Amino acid sequence: MTVGEAWRGIAAEEVEEVPADWTGLLRKRTRRLLGSVAAPYKRPLAAVALAIVVSNLAGTAIPYLVGLGIDRGVAGVRHGDYGPVAAITAAILVCAVGQAALYRVFVSGSGRVGQEILLDLRERVFAHFQRLSLAFHEHYTTGRMIARLTSDFESLNDMFTLGLDTLANAVLSVLGVGAVLLVLDLPLGLVCLAGFIPLYFLTRWYQRKSTAAYRATRNAMALVIVQFTESLRGIRAVHAFRRQARNDELFGQLSEGYRAAMSRSFQLLGIYWPGILLVGNLSTAAVLLYGGWRVIDGQMEVGVLASFVLYLRRFYEPLAEVSQFYDSFQAAAAGVEKLAGVLDEEPGVPMPLHGARLPPGGLEGAVRFRNVRFSYRSGVDIIAGFELEIPAGQTIALVGATGAGKSTLARLLARFYDPTEGEVTIDGIPLTALDQHSLRSAVAMVTQESFIFSGTLADNIAFGSPDATEAEVVAAARAVGVDTFAHLLGDGYESDVGKAGSRLSAGQRQLVALARAFLANPAVLILDEASSSLDAPMERLVQSALKTVLAGRTSVIIAHRLSTVEIADRVLVLEGGRIVEDGSPPALLARGSGHYASLHAAWRESLV
Repeated sequence: MTVGEAWRGIAAEEVEEVPADWTGLLRKRTRRLLGSVAAPYKRPLAAVALAIVVSNLAGTAIPYLVGLGIDRGVAGVRHGDYGPVAAITAAILVCAVGQAALYRVFVSGSGRVGQEILLDLRERVFAHFQRLSLAFHEHYTTGRMIARLTSDFESLNDMFTLGLDTLANAVLSVLGVGAVLLVLDLPLGLVCLAGFIPLYFLTRWYQRKSTAAYRATRNAMALVIVQFTESLRGIRAVHAFRRQARNDELFGQLSEGYRAAMSRSFQLLGIYWPGILLVGNLSTAAVLLYGGWRVIDGQMEVGVLASFVLYLRRFYEPLAEVSQFYDSFQAAAAGVEKLAGVLDEEPGVPMPLHGARLPPGGLEGAVRFRNVRFSYRSGVDIIAGFELEIPAGQTIALVGATGAGKSTLARLLARFYDPTEGEVTIDGIPLTALDQHSLRSAVAMVTQESFIFSGTLADNIAFGSPDATEAEVVAAARAVGVDTFAHLLGDGYESDVGKAGSRLSAGQRQLVALARAFLANPAVLILDEASSSLDAPMERLVQSALKTVLAGRTSVIIAHRLSTVEIADRVLVLEGGRIVEDGSPPALLARGSGHYASLHAAWRESLV
């Protein structure tokens, strides 16, 4: 597989499938989402709907009044009676002013309500992303999440700001004008509406072709974005292997593909829009020909013919304008469908709204795994029938080969996942009975690469305890040794740590993560490979910090470096999701030939 083919595979995942046509908007979950976000705004939406209907009626009345003025007003002027023409002129002015005023109400009102709806929906989607379990985030790529909160909302915003008034005007104009034409003169009205026959087939052709072109454009755009982001994300590798020229070539090819796809869209529009205008002009010619004959024959007044000609402009022009925004409508339809799909995702680890009542003094931290079974995919158990008790305040270390189940147990204890069978409890309370706040205050986890957020050093330490005072933040930092480098950053604890903690070394980031956990003061602390990537001096500093953080609390340590294991009260050696050895580090070493002793000997040899 070439690099380009690999990127195409990535992009295909990012683009996803879009509705083939407007039927996507009729899907049940999409209707449900649109109904739920619009429900709080029923009155404002009814007001703007009424405004655009009345505005369109006022505009529709003007051509009729013009025709009436020709047939009645002009005749009155000839006889010295200016009353009819004055009244008709006043009515036209009232309709024109009313149309403009009400159209302004519609545009400003729909824009305001649209932005409020988008705000509510954006907050709902973001909150839902946070509630979804790790299993979801492990398969739903970052690019797709970014697309949901950016391009999908942008497409909806474009529809609210650019396309909604065009669509509303088009629909109302076609219905209103069509009805008026038939009422004014049925035979001539049928001649006008005959233009709908070729227009229908032209529209169906454009809809089918433009949908395919729209998908091709979206895919081409995604390929360009993926190439761009992948190249810059791996810029070190690009420079190390001198891939600039090849990347330029690939980017040029993908950009050319995007240009070609966009050109195809414009070519289709270049056929459809002139086609609508051609049908409209031919209809106008047919109306003038047939209508003129009827006027000469005395079957119709000239004012009615003038009204027909004016109405035809209002009949076809909105359809041409809609064609320009059809891609926006498709993007909005696809965006709503995808957002509805995300919101339909159920959290794999649902939190109760009202958790179990905790003891007045808080949890002590006694942990128990009771007959726990778990698998990441059906039929492949990582652990089965697992039993373990950890007394409150005890520090245990989990060791074993890769895939033995160490990180799985940690994730179950942190409730990133729920067991397939059995339960995990703290002080006899199932984790599933704890609400979000109680669980996160009871269990904290420090990983090998703890994420450091953009912002100050103090903000990162207080991440899990946003209500902590400055003094408490500083005390936690000093307890684990963050103060040894905080003053070197320029502004102390108010120093900006850079993107993802770029101003900090790996060891300093780990100390910040430990200070964060120390400040949160959980009953149970999990350390997953917390010192595996550190050099010896920094590891000793982190080891010292660990003794402070672990003191007096239940702790679970996962480590390949057995120097970290030595501070544990108890070591569990795992193999195939089972405990094969259990004891204190000295006791297990004293056996000489056990699993832990073998692991320890291999580790000692690796240091030579």
